[in-house]
Amino acid sequence: EVQLQASGGGLVQAGGFLRLSCAASGFTFEPYTIGWFRQAPGKEREPVSCISSSDGRTYYAESVKGRFTISSDNAKNTVYLQMNSLKPEDTAVYYCAAIGGSLTTDFKWRFDKGGWWGQGTLVTVSS
Repeated sequence: EVQLQASGGGLVQAGGFLRLSCAASGFTFEPYTIGWFRQAPGKEREPVSCISSSDGRTYYAESVKGRFTISSDNAKNTVYLQMNSLKPEDTAVYYCAAIGGSLTTDFKWRFDKGGWWGQGTLVTVSS
């Protein structure tokens, strides 16, 4: 069974940084894609960034491009999300999730319909 454990959230001032970690286990197949999603109060969950295990292909939401960087440490089965220049609008619960297969354009649908999800970690950015 695939299990995901997100950590690293916290309270930070605007302009600051945080690094989220997603420890993954239980993968008996390759490739797979791990993604970070977030949900702010009163808003729908949205994708933030994804990375494919097979080729390292990545996705970034427009709102985080140039500020967030996703990376993976395959030896530790951990995916990181480095978040720099944080803004108050980045405040949300951040979730990591996984799907089988490489990153494709319909990834959001695939995560919604068949993804494994970890618990969230709260990121609060104060102004």
